[in-house]
Amino acid sequence: MREWRPDWPCSVSGALRAHRRGAGDPTYRTVGDQHWRGIRTPTGPATLVLEPRSGEGVVRAQAWGPGGDWVLDAVPALLGAADDLTGFEPRIHSVEDVWRRHGQWRFGRSGLVMEALTPAIIEQKVTGQEAFAGFRMLVHRYGERAPGPGAEHQLWVQPSADTIRQVPSWEWLRMHIDPARSRALVTAARVADALERTVGLPGDEVERRLTSLPGIGVWTAAEVRQRAHGDADAVSFGDYHVAHQVGWAVEGRDFDDAEMAEFLEPWRPHRNRVVTLLLMGGRRRPRHGARMAPRTHLPATVTRR
Repeated sequence: MREWRPDWPCSVSGALRAHRRGAGDPTYRTVGDQHWRGIRTPTGPATLVLEPRSGEGVVRAQAWGPGGDWVLDAVPALLGAADDLTGFEPRIHSVEDVWRRHGQWRFGRSGLVMEALTPAIIEQKVTGQEAFAGFRMLVHRYGERAPGPGAEHQLWVQPSADTIRQVPSWEWLRMHIDPARSRALVTAARVADALERTVGLPGDEVERRLTSLPGIGVWTAAEVRQRAHGDADAVSFGDYHVAHQVGWAVEGRDFDDAEMAEFLEPWRPHRNRVVTLLLMGGRRRPRHGARMAPRTHLPATVTRR
């Protein structure tokens, strides 16, 4: 067990929220104030439990399994200790107002590329309901139980890259993951070691290496940069909702990606910090009509998102 004392009011739930893939994520559980995660590290699977001790100003961490020491060493960065606020200024009232309320929030960095990339590919061009279901099936069928007491909490660890490479094509279809996404997953798994070495590289270079792979576009690359690299500049262009929500938070109308890019440009290298703050601010686009419906077919065309 270790105790870590952050030098800011660190929200464990806020820092970990991005790593949870829906309420039924089998790699994440909450038990009271404790946050349990099943994690595949470079040294093996691990169970990590984090418990904020607000009255003492510390976060208590405990881990089990071959990757236990690795995840304990990674806890500060996971909760945002490596986030660099240098040069960030709110600039306009709509951002300044949210910054005043949420300025203690930090970007966490897991340091695990395949952990972020696998669910991001599954989430390409589908509803959240469909994506989360596909991810759950993949983990339950090809992952493994988290070590130590993680098993008692029905906690799982994502499958390894080696395992993903060997999943038969028909099994992907049974998990409702179409050929475009399964090919992208298998291709990424074949070069997983090289992808893991992108941690610590500049964001533009990370994007270039990720998007050089078939089936991985700027949206997927940004989702990975945000979680694995803690990149405060990685904006999810091409998202079904983000540009609209940013436009409503700022001007009370929809933005498209081009308008959002123009609006965010002055904040480099903190563009996604601004996006995240605005989404946290609470001003939402009014919902009109039905949600996007799950697909009833499995397209075979290559998706680059």
